[in-house]
Amino acid sequence: MSGESLQQAALPLGITMGDAAGIGPELVVKLFAKGLPVPAVVYGDAGSLARAAGFLALPQVQIQEFASINDYFQKSPAGLGENATTPATPGAVTIPVINCAPPIPASLPLGQVSKEAGQGAYAYLCQAIDDAMDGKIAAIVTAPLHKVSLKMAGVDHPGHTEILAQRSGAGQVGMMLLNDELRVLLVTIHIPLSAVPQQITHDNECTAIRLAHQACRQLGIARPRIAVAGLNPHAGEEGRFGQEDINIIAPAIEHMRQQGLDASGPYPGDTIFMRARKGEFDIVVAQYHDQGLIPVKYLGVDNGVNVTVGLPFIRTSVDHGTAFDIAGKGIADESSLRVAFELAMKMHHPGATRHPSAEGNLC
Repeated sequence: MSGESLQQAALPLGITMGDAAGIGPELVVKLFAKGLPVPAVVYGDAGSLARAAGFLALPQVQIQEFASINDYFQKSPAGLGENATTPATPGAVTIPVINCAPPIPASLPLGQVSKEAGQGAYAYLCQAIDDAMDGKIAAIVTAPLHKVSLKMAGVDHPGHTEILAQRSGAGQVGMMLLNDELRVLLVTIHIPLSAVPQQITHDNECTAIRLAHQACRQLGIARPRIAVAGLNPHAGEEGRFGQEDINIIAPAIEHMRQQGLDASGPYPGDTIFMRARKGEFDIVVAQYHDQGLIPVKYLGVDNGVNVTVGLPFIRTSVDHGTAFDIAGKGIADESSLRVAFELAMKMHHPGATRHPSAEGNLC
């Protein structure tokens, strides 16, 4: 399809299936089965999705395979700009799947790490990134992958965020977690807690504050109010419990204020999230992974979304892992994937209507 035709047709959102042995395939099937308001394609394994449709007892789900996103544009009704929900058979639900990896063995055990699932998850994500960079999909929405499976497949990245940044060539990216009540962006991500103090630098703090501002602007907040959490207990208690808050974090905040950003802090980490939840701030910059993610996930993972800020395209994700303990049982909740899909759609199409099953307002 030509570039002009691509612009005329509604670009689909790209959903990556994640680890085939986890709940990703089930989440994707449930998402499509309950309906989507805009076109979407899945970067994943057709057999794994069919397997999920089988144990979910959803015979109306049909899997349609395509060799590439270009093949989808040439053959799919949705790719040609027609109704995204039009199935090949009346009453059926069609899931378009982009084949971009060797098939997952039908005998692959669910709920276990494996090299095959890790290879697949990495391939699905890489192809989605490439297509997003080429402007062929509107956004990427990711189901969970498993870090051990990635390692078994020889992938030396700790997670989605690092793969996205490296393959897209993005210079500086940030991880933002959000739900209906709270938004949090991290200064440091997947590193040991013992390594965090060495990464608390003036540049890293300024980058995180800038990305927090950028993220809120993307969500439609005209002048974001940014709160920065301290690293040490009580934000260092004027140096009594550590010098990072006084010597590094506070000067970085002041520097960004001089750049015109509404940033303040550092605030004690044990209270700042409550203040933000009550509406005093639009987003909190947290210093390390668990400091920021525990408050968000405590409020519930069903409506939580992970957004990678700073990429040249939109990427949202579920706020949970592969849930190996319930894989294949048919009880996984797709709410987080739907909210991630709805948010990606809204970020790409401001003012877009959310699906009736989506609760709350992330923006």
